[in-house]
Amino acid sequence: MTRQHGAPRSVEFRRQREAEWNELDELSERVLKRGLSSLGEQELERLPRLYRGAVASLAVARRTALDRALVSYLEALAARAYLAIYGTRRTRRGALRDALLDTFPARVRALRWELLTSFGITALGALVSFVLVSTDPAWYYAFVDPELAAGRDPSAPTEELQSALYDGAGGEGLSLFASFLFVHNAGIGILCFALGFAAGVPTAFLLFQNGLMLGAFLALYASRDLLVPLLGWLLPHGIPEIGAVILCGAAGLALGRAMVLPGTRTIRRALAESGRTASLIVLASVLLFAIAGVIEGVFRQVVTDDAVRFGLAAINALWLGAWLLLGGRQGRAR
Repeated sequence: MTRQHGAPRSVEFRRQREAEWNELDELSERVLKRGLSSLGEQELERLPRLYRGAVASLAVARRTALDRALVSYLEALAARAYLAIYGTRRTRRGALRDALLDTFPARVRALRWELLTSFGITALGALVSFVLVSTDPAWYYAFVDPELAAGRDPSAPTEELQSALYDGAGGEGLSLFASFLFVHNAGIGILCFALGFAAGVPTAFLLFQNGLMLGAFLALYASRDLLVPLLGWLLPHGIPEIGAVILCGAAGLALGRAMVLPGTRTIRRALAESGRTASLIVLASVLLFAIAGVIEGVFRQVVTDDAVRFGLAAINALWLGAWLLLGGRQGRAR
């Protein structure tokens, strides 16, 4: 009896609302496939209203015992719309893009004091060794392993040091040195983060030690009036590479701060929260190490013009600075 009276009522009920249901179905389908960004401003405003209307229709259909097929249709429509609004699926590529372009730079800015400290410790180490080696070249051997130097030390002739910066064949020793620097810096970066839990002390030591080696290398070439050519050789890959080390150092110092100054939190909770923030920074730093490796292995081998080298260095400084300073701000504003 209910079904006989319910069928005509359900037809009229559906006729009055079917246009909105179809619109909701189309918008939900588009969002589930391409995300909320595929909708225009007016469509974004209508989607939740249409969803609430469909839920209200479902409640009426259940309460007034309309035909079961209509109730099932509205249940499925409401479920799809709910997923579109509250549980929009994102592709792995989209999630990775958001993590790198939005979340990573935002977390770097949240650690601005640790970042400044990491940079300051590295710069201090470089300054100390630069002054000491400039005063007495014998200090060079205290900061740079002779095996690592591969003959690029105070005893090397100036012509040999200069040719290594421009001659791909003659610069094989310097290429090995650069490759070692890449592996060394990547390892230092990971250690800076991993050892941060020890109150940040090992992290600070590693950053200072890395700065000492860099400063000694700069002082050697500066003593032969080759500092500008060396910077042209070093900066294109050094900006992302050394920048990644400093970022990892900041992540390690953040762990150290959580260990020493957890605030009102327990040390375990403070470390867990800082670790979540710092781990993404380290993962993104691995990408910077990879970019530096490509530049070091390809660009440095084929480009010997100082102007082009400094041009690439400027480009790297611009995109890295824009990434860290501006990334994620537009998404947060939205």
